[in-house]
Amino acid sequence: MLVVDDEPGVRAALTRGLGAEGMEVVAVGDGAAGLAHAETGAFDAVVLDIVLPGLSGYRVLERLRAGGVETPVLLLSAKDGEVDQADGLDLGADGYLVKPFSFVVLVAQLRALLRRRGPAPARVVLGALTVDPGAGTSSWEGREIELSNRETGVLHALATRPGETVTKDELLTAVWGEGAAARNVVEVYVGYLRRKLAAAGAGDLVTTVRGRGYRLDPRS
Repeated sequence: MLVVDDEPGVRAALTRGLGAEGMEVVAVGDGAAGLAHAETGAFDAVVLDIVLPGLSGYRVLERLRAGGVETPVLLLSAKDGEVDQADGLDLGADGYLVKPFSFVVLVAQLRALLRRRGPAPARVVLGALTVDPGAGTSSWEGREIELSNRETGVLHALATRPGETVTKDELLTAVWGEGAAARNVVEVYVGYLRRKLAAAGAGDLVTTVRGRGYRLDPRS
């Protein structure tokens, strides 16, 4: 496990606590060192603070994903706004935890991230819509729609249950993992997804079921 945090107390506590959970821990205190370690791909997961000297956690994460490093990343931040969470998750984070956090919750999230690593979900074709999470592509009437990984995940979760109402909690668990983010982040990403679908000519594909969740209504 790689821990990247500029607070010596946090590094010491996580090194001690995660070690007691049977995990080997390397802890560093700045973004450049965190990036250098994480780029090796030698870690099962990274606990990454956002506010770091030299290179922010956002930039570290951005460079890791751009370089093809898919190691799960759990972001730590003192900010609890839904836009901040959405920004971090959209850059490729796998979870977001607000400081001060419960150590028990942090360990549970890390274990959940490790369990979720596995084969990519199957490609789905519904009339004019194609969603392929493995390839990271989606298309409408043969034209590719530029979606982020999270947007693709939301669309895939809806497309695997066409005509059914999928709740926010179900989407949250399917795309981010249970407890990995606030429920409001689902609304943010559905909004992003709808705008991109509308630009592709499929603006009415995803509908809101008031008080319950969202539904994908396929059409040929």
